[in-house]
Amino acid sequence: MENPFKQIDQPLKEVPAELKSRVMHDIAMAKLFMELAELFSYNLSYIIESVSSKRKK
Repeated sequence: MENPFKQIDQPLKEVPAELKSRVMHDIAMAKLFMELAELFSYNLSYIIESVSSKRKK
């Protein structure tokens, strides 16, 4: 079995442009979904908090 830590000192290899483009697109889509989920989850928590505070009064 080959020691994978010996490859750490090796120079980096260039990634094919098509693969790099695909990965960057996937990262951008994941970031978009995370931002949308964050937007709706914050608004939902604010609505729940405001409704519960009004009920207590």
